[in-house]
Amino acid sequence: MSEENIRGQVSAKEDEITRIEEDASKKEAFAEKEVEEEFNIKIEEVEAKLTEEEQLRDEAIQKAEEWTQKKKEKIATSKAANKALSRIKNEKEKALNAKLKEIENDKKSRIKEVQGEIKGLEKQLAALEKERAKASEE
Repeated sequence: MSEENIRGQVSAKEDEITRIEEDASKKEAFAEKEVEEEFNIKIEEVEAKLTEEEQLRDEAIQKAEEWTQKKKEKIATSKAANKALSRIKNEKEKALNAKLKEIENDKKSRIKEVQGEIKGLEKQLAALEKERAKASEE
């Protein structure tokens, strides 16, 4: 083979390599476009879902913080209400006991007074019976 013939073959092989590279480059561009078209839609859908879920998560976190704060407030207010209820029940019991004691004391004093009157009447009755008995003896 002649030198020129070999150079021609080398040049042809180099041209073939260039064509292969250009063909591969076209295939790569087509593959990229095809894969991007296929996956970009899925990526956009998942990104939209991710954004939505992150917003819901953030909202849930915020609501949880609000409810935690509300829970603390309600624990404090219910504790205060419970103390107020206990205090009022104690006051009620003391007031009732005081009134009952007053009623009992009034009852005792009135009964004592009536019993005194009964004793006086019984003495009068005894005196009358004594007089009657004397009168009947005479």
